[in-house]
Amino acid sequence: MALHSSFSYTDLGISPFFIQRLSERGIHYPTEIQKLAIPRLLSGENLLFHAATGTGKTFAYLLPLFERLLQAEACSPASSSGPLLLIVAPTLELCSQIKAEGDFLLQEGPEKSRIKMSLIIGSANMNRQIETLKKDKPQVIVGNPARLLQLLRMGKLKLGQVKALVLDEGDRLIADELLPETQDLVSRINPIRQTTACSATISARSRERLLPLLGEPIFTVASEEQEILRERIQHWALFSETRKKISVLCSFLVAAKAKKALIFSSRGGQVGNIVSQLQYHQIAAVGLYGEMDKKTRKQAIEDFKAGRARVLVSSDLAARGLDIPRISHVVSLDVPDREGYIHRAGRTGRAGQRGIMVTLGDGEELRRLAVLEKKLGISVYPKVLYQGSIGAPPPLRQASRSPLPQKAPDTTGNSR
Repeated sequence: MALHSSFSYTDLGISPFFIQRLSERGIHYPTEIQKLAIPRLLSGENLLFHAATGTGKTFAYLLPLFERLLQAEACSPASSSGPLLLIVAPTLELCSQIKAEGDFLLQEGPEKSRIKMSLIIGSANMNRQIETLKKDKPQVIVGNPARLLQLLRMGKLKLGQVKALVLDEGDRLIADELLPETQDLVSRINPIRQTTACSATISARSRERLLPLLGEPIFTVASEEQEILRERIQHWALFSETRKKISVLCSFLVAAKAKKALIFSSRGGQVGNIVSQLQYHQIAAVGLYGEMDKKTRKQAIEDFKAGRARVLVSSDLAARGLDIPRISHVVSLDVPDREGYIHRAGRTGRAGQRGIMVTLGDGEELRRLAVLEKKLGISVYPKVLYQGSIGAPPPLRQASRSPLPQKAPDTTGNSR
């Protein structure tokens, strides 16, 4: 059967209750990756899939795995022997986001009473988590490897009855610093299970590490929706000396009139300083970095979502998992690797919207950006700041005579 544009969730085998929930968000048709992944997951296959950010990867596995839970007799009554579905993610923010999406699908309906979800993450009160596991006996657990392993070793969590395992942002879970924990966790899970791994970026090295964790046989699918990176996101480059980057950032945010901007720095220790500098220039900003406690991190995200702060400054902690609507600009204060750039840029241009990805860099950094430009198949357009406006740089023949652009500055982002 051809998967044409009118292919529906009903055609994929999704229940009316979930279809109604999706429609309340204005989601009426499955994305390309959902069309590819849902049938295979409904049939119980092990799957490795990847697609661009903002293409519905979370629903691509939640919908079919919830369907399988509802069809299983073991889902009701609740079992005391542990969860049936375990979803593992690398960051606390992504775990919380997955839990929120699951709660949305199950909200106010019979399925909510039949499927209970729990969030098991570090920085949260462990005693409360243990009490929740004992009292609610959740069929679905979402958590990060470190806290899950901690509870396993304490004998407070049992994974012998897990029927399905999801490794969200699988490439991050098998990165050098997380690989031992991920391998240890997976080794403790019921080996007779369905396993899924997904991400926006899966390199050959990541695939090699993931395959032993997935089981046999393994099916791999990928969508062709990379047009989100190429077509829905404009990519700009703005020259700045390293010592002047925060000053240039302040000027850019004012000139761009950014309604909601996400700023990335690979140096987590600098996040607080950047926020302070922005606030000094009367720009409402909050920060997000790994050492913050859970309450403070949650407050920062809520302030950004609600518009109380129009700028969120983050380490790469927030590049994965943050799904905040209507981010107009993403600004990168350095040039990450290919995967990092994709995840950073992917925080804008989501849910059919358009966005702008801006890189501030010195000469060496912009040369690295040019290499990335070729690898990703994108077009990066140079921009300059002049008298409070953003425009294209002047033609080379004019550059030595005048710093002025030869046409009216572009402040809309539409002119390339």
